Amino acid sequence: MAKRKEKAVKEEAPLKLFYIFYNQERWDNWIHTLKESSFEINQESEEMPEGFRMLYNFSMDITLSVLKIVRLFQNGRYTKEEALEKLSQVETIVMKESPSDELEEYVESLQLSLLVLFAGCRKFLDGAYETDIKTLVKEGRKMVDADMEKALEIAADIGANVIAGASCCGKYVKDNIEQPSLFDEWLIEVESMAESMASLKNFDEEPGEYS
Repeated sequence: MAKRKEKAVKEEAPLKLFYIFYNQERWDNWIHTLKESSFEINQESEEMPEGFRMLYNFSMDITLSVLKIVRLFQNGRYTKEEALEKLSQVETIVMKESPSDELEEYVESLQLSLLVLFAGCRKFLDGAYETDIKTLVKEGRKMVDADMEKALEIAADIGANVIAGASCCGKYVKDNIEQPSLFDEWLIEVESMAESMASLKNFDEEPGEYS
């Protein structure tokens, strides 16, 4: 009898744990932090202004939160449909109308760069994307001024590759870092995605873990 019960437990579907990926309060807290941070450049200091450091941390917080959804899909915790639903929930918060104050420019820039995060995750979850990264980078740079949507689609292919374990995009970003195009900004975000995926290698090993 005990052996039958043990076998039944082993055959059960993976336990769906409770995770909080992102919520409105978390977004609002970051906006509040940015409002209290200075973006003024101190000519006597080589340090990046506090505001830009906070903006970077803000971006990484979102990137990590979103990729936890994908990681749980990879671990069998969520179906494709469940992962897409949770992805959309976070995207709704992140892509809402930016503040109409001195932060508007910074938040809109953040939102533009994060377009590739959500698009890349969807590409990965769908499982249909091109894999020749070098060619994709060349095509994306040519396309970004002519067709931004197509360029984003190309960048999303690169993002999907990185989620799947491919290496990108430091060497491509360094070539154009002084005058980055929007496509280069997306490559920078894809590099952040790569860093985040590496940090999530053991994510979900312990029941009850949350973001």
